[in-house]
Amino acid sequence: MEVDAGDDGRIRSGTLATATAHAFTAIIGAGILALPWSVAQLGWIVGCFVLISFAIITYYTAILLCDCYRAPDPVHGRRNYTYIGAVRTLLGPKNELLCGIMQYTLLWGTMVGYTVTTAVCVATVKRTICFHAYGQKANCGVSGNLYMLVFGAIQILLSQCPNLEKVAFLSVVATVTSFAYALIALGLCTAKVCMDHQLKGSLVVAVGNSKINEALSTKVWHSFQALGNIAVAYTFSMLLVEIQVLLVF
Repeated sequence: MEVDAGDDGRIRSGTLATATAHAFTAIIGAGILALPWSVAQLGWIVGCFVLISFAIITYYTAILLCDCYRAPDPVHGRRNYTYIGAVRTLLGPKNELLCGIMQYTLLWGTMVGYTVTTAVCVATVKRTICFHAYGQKANCGVSGNLYMLVFGAIQILLSQCPNLEKVAFLSVVATVTSFAYALIALGLCTAKVCMDHQLKGSLVVAVGNSKINEALSTKVWHSFQALGNIAVAYTFSMLLVEIQVLLVF
């Protein structure tokens, strides 16, 4: 693997392959598992519009962050090793606190999203096993609180490992597994369409019977939850500066 001290004296061993693995790990995360359900809640028109809109926003943000890695010149300027460093260089120290709060809020929100998604997925698997063992009418209620605590404890333990971001092998494994369950989800959706011989779902957000307040409030809640799921699925740009720091260029 290529090793270069760079113009700032720092040793870097990152390549296009490792950077791509890190990027794919961030993009194709557990958030995509909820996308079919999210689009079903929002409808074909609103759901697809939200997906495309978030993709455009993420792409535009990534371009801006690429230009912010070096300043004042995007090619030969001084390197910014963190997002806050780029804010300090380009916007000044006065904006550092506000942007730092926004960044950590985004990171905390993503962390909570992944924790909840993991707990829900594990609980769903356990519930499915229960249904197969005891029948569809069995009482297979599963709480995800324990799984959230276990997953959170594992994350706290792993966070103590220094330079974990440099272990490209983990990102490669995560990328492969992410592609695997993305293809599984796509295959299940395709199989469902082939079995029903038609595309189901509404074109726009269906609020159900407006006379039933409970059904209306549930649909509104599901719609906002779907927007949150789609937002969590686009978590690439917030890691871009840190990924660029590892690259040899």
